[in-house]
Amino acid sequence: MSDAVRLEKQLYRTVKEACETYELLRPDDRIMVAMSGGKDSYTLFHLLTKLVPRLPFKVELVAVHLDQVQPGYNGDGLRAWLEKTGWPFEILREDTYSVVTEHLDNKSTYCSLCSRLRRGILYTAAERLGCNKLALGHHRDDSLETFLLNLFYSGKLQAMPASYRTDDGRFEVIRPLIDCAEKDIAALAPELGFPIIPCNLCGSQDGLKRDAMTALIGELEKQNPYVRSVMATALKNVRPSHLLDRDVARAWAERAPEIRPMAEVAPRKEHAAAQPVFSGGKLRVVE
Repeated sequence: MSDAVRLEKQLYRTVKEACETYELLRPDDRIMVAMSGGKDSYTLFHLLTKLVPRLPFKVELVAVHLDQVQPGYNGDGLRAWLEKTGWPFEILREDTYSVVTEHLDNKSTYCSLCSRLRRGILYTAAERLGCNKLALGHHRDDSLETFLLNLFYSGKLQAMPASYRTDDGRFEVIRPLIDCAEKDIAALAPELGFPIIPCNLCGSQDGLKRDAMTALIGELEKQNPYVRSVMATALKNVRPSHLLDRDVARAWAERAPEIRPMAEVAPRKEHAAAQPVFSGGKLRVVE
């Protein structure tokens, strides 16, 4: 079995399991797949086009790419690739690049403003196309880095959920790659010849906090090669009773009995004996 076939099968299984576990795909979904032109969005769309025809119910996919009018942009390869898939797609064009660079200097992080502008455009397109869901290409490593960013810089225990409802309630955003390792995606992309479009905004900046989180995980990985898997498992293995958020503790105490109930432990009748080596004051031994 070639490396490409092995990687594709492995990632396909991971995406399929994530879609089943988190119930990301449902009958009659019409899903916009956001195509940035990077390795992650190509992999996402490629795997969904393999999975959707095998589902026991109907799901529609439409790929949407936004040309942000970045200098040197060339979307010919992406357009040709999408045409070859035979699936419906749209290519939008709006100059968000100038908006970002005019409002922020090169010492500021472009990602936040850029993503807000991009999301607004994609939401408008999703409504016009009759989509009820948007699929994004965030993977396991994105979630881990986001968790560390929130922990160290925002004071929040928050990562990336597999799905969430937009604030206005119009769409559900899903992340079918949420359990996929970035290294596997990065290895598959050249094997399948995805025509990658480089980003001249966030991809052009050095010293970002997210880069620092990537480096931190890389250092930890030298001590424990499985640290990314362990961290991902931890996000699925939360112990609310051992955190300090009182709202979480109250919600956990009021949970339904079938939600991971704590095993009842019978009180011990005997305990290990320990004789005092010194007993000061007027202590009384209870018989």
